This record gives sequence, C-alpha cells and structure tokens, in this order.
Amino acid sequence: MERLCRAVGRPDDSVALTTCGTLGVEVAVGLARNITRVRDGKLRGDILTSTLSYHGMSALTLALAGNHARRPRPEDALGLGPGFPAPYPPTHPHADRDCDASCADEIAKEIDRRGAQNVAAVLIEPINGTTGGAFVPPDGYLRRVSEICRERHVLVIHDEVLTGLWRTGTPLASHHWDGCEPDIVILSKGLGAGYTSVGAVLVLPEMALWVRDAGAAPLPAMGTMATHPLMAAACLGVLDELEEMDLAAFAARGERLREAMTSLNGVGPVRDIRGRGFLYGVEVAPGQLWPVMKAAEERGVFFYPFTGAGDPKSEGLVVAPPLTSTDEDIEFLTTALSSALDALN
Repeated sequence: MERLCRAVGRPDDSVALTTCGTLGVEVAVGLARNITRVRDGKLRGDILTSTLSYHGMSALTLALAGNHARRPRPEDALGLGPGFPAPYPPTHPHADRDCDASCADEIAKEIDRRGAQNVAAVLIEPINGTTGGAFVPPDGYLRRVSEICRERHVLVIHDEVLTGLWRTGTPLASHHWDGCEPDIVILSKGLGAGYTSVGAVLVLPEMALWVRDAGAAPLPAMGTMATHPLMAAACLGVLDELEEMDLAAFAARGERLREAMTSLNGVGPVRDIRGRGFLYGVEVAPGQLWPVMKAAEERGVFFYPFTGAGDPKSEGLVVAPPLTSTDEDIEFLTTALSSALDALN
C-alpha cells in the first residue's frame, strides 16, 4: 500500500484494499458518508454522479450512475439516479458554445437544491470511461468541481478504476490538470493487470483522521477475501513493472497511438475520436458498431464497445492496448482497425 501511494503521487494516503472496483466504489461511498457525518454533522449521505457515468455492477452503483444501457428499471433503482449532466455534448448540449469549466455549476445547483447538509460526495470519472467512450472534460472543469465541493463541505471522489495507473498517460487521469486533487481515489483494473481481482480506495490523510475519530461509524466492510497473498503478489508485480517502465519510450508510444487514432477521424463510419494516453473512444455512425467490431475481430483485434447517450444514442469502441505494448503491437492494432473501417467504407 505504501508503494501504491507513492506510485500515484499520494504518499501519505490511507488505503482500504477491496476485491474489485465495484466494491471499491461501495467502500468509498461508505467512507465519504462516515467522514462527512462525523466532520460536518451531515443529515444524509447523498452521492451525486453524472448522466454519463459508470461506477460498478452492484445494485447501488448501477442505480447511482448514468450508464443508460445498464441502469436498472425505474422501480428497481432504489430511488437513486445521476444528479448532474456530464460536460459532454451528448448529455449537455449548448446552442452557442462547447462545454467548458462553467458546466460544473450544474453540480453546485444540484447540491444547493438538495441542501449541502444532505450531500456527502460527488463521484466522478476524471476522464469518461466506457459509457461515453473516453470523453475528456474541458480544461478547468475538475478544478471548478473541487472548488464547488470545498465551498459546500462536500467530498470529491475520483473513480479511476479504468483510468488510473498510467492508462491515460499519467499516474492518475486527474494529473492532466492542476488544482483538482480529490479527497478519495478508487483504483482497480490496472492494479491487478487481470491476474487477480483487486481494488484500492485511497483517502487523503486529513480525511482519514475523521474515519479514525472515536465518534465515527463502523468502517464499511472491505470483503472477506480482500488483502490475501495472491492479491499482494499481483499488485507488487504490477508496481515492479510500472517503476521499471521507460517513461520516455512509454510517452512516445502513447503519442504514436494518438497520431494513429487521430488519422482515422472521418474514415468510413467514424464520427469522432477522443481520449488521452492509452485510452481512446472511436465513435461510429448509428448501426455501424457491431459491423466494425466484427471486421476488427476478423483481423485479430478485439475492442470493447460503448453505448453512450444522445438521440440516437452514440455508439463506438474503446481502444485501450496494454501499457506493455510494443511499437509492433501498436502498429498491428491500428492497422487492423484502419483495415476494418476501410472494409465498411
């Protein structure tokens, strides 16, 4: 845990290890509620999420978030749902401009509507994952979110299950911008690298003090199978690889991937390409996702599909090659995708 905190630039954090990302989100929610009730005397523990978000597969996290394809039926949603529009065109269009930092004011309005005494935290993906397909927030947006929440004694939780540990080219996706350090960070996928299921919840030291306060509620359960030796071995192996990574070569491969992805914009059914580092979303015309997926698979590459928002709903695929990919791997991937798109042109 000490090595993990140093690796992501939060060396003094406290950590709760969990068995997966979904449970990491649940634990983060529980910790945020405990902290704000002890520190601020909050009446309720509302958690605000965006209309274009995904935070796990439990009944609670599916109900909280805004993944349209996976949200439960209204009668099964526990009375929960997303609280503010994501700062991206499908869910927050503007007639005269693109989304910008001022779109965070929607969060302020929702906190004030509910009453700050009832809101524990804002839970947000610093860079959108697989719901909208790697949307990147406007510059200054995450900083403004932090300012709004600090003013109202509301915690900020960054869900970096998908984007953490260099996926977007930096240790945490939030490192692309200044002034937006969250109170709590959730990590998972990259931490176990697929060898074992693991999640980690990192809490700033000044917030962890409130968890340890004598008046605090019991800690949320971290799971019977958390912190076992196999989990530790996998995480330590990942940290070994990250610490030995040639950052200059890694950045160069990420730049080559960006250039290759950008060159595909407008090819065949491609409508838009966005992302950072080793995470990109390739949005395609309605009805073209599965033909593209099939054509790419026939060429030896499997991509993860996303179905986002809007009318008709946006759709596309996520390009997220392993961080250990070689130049040859990147060339193979991009050539396969380009060929698949040409076949449908």
